[in-house]
Amino acid sequence: MKIFNTMKKTNKETHKLPMNGKVKRGFRFYCAIVAALTLVMGMSVTAFAAGGDPIQVVNNLSDFIFGLIRAIGLILLGFGIVQVGLSLKSHDPSQRANGFLTLAGGIIITFAKEILTLITG
Repeated sequence: MKIFNTMKKTNKETHKLPMNGKVKRGFRFYCAIVAALTLVMGMSVTAFAAGGDPIQVVNNLSDFIFGLIRAIGLILLGFGIVQVGLSLKSHDPSQRANGFLTLAGGIIITFAKEILTLITG
């Protein structure tokens, strides 16, 4: 097909542009400054301290950790639902048992904070 093969194949060579020593040094200096400023601006984060109450800091950390645990529990819960659905389709009893165990584990992990507050009062 001549439609796609219309361009001629030619060997075109590329050559570097001439650059003397001062220009090279200046360009390197410019690249180093841009990289340093990018790193400084990208990695600088303002940290706000809590209002001086250490209990509030511990509560914030606890809420963050339990939020991560809840996210892991929801992922396991979704995986358990998928596994049970696939086992019902393929009529595999061992996969169904594993699916229900994963589903139960996901529910327990998702509601871990509520379960702990219920136990401790």
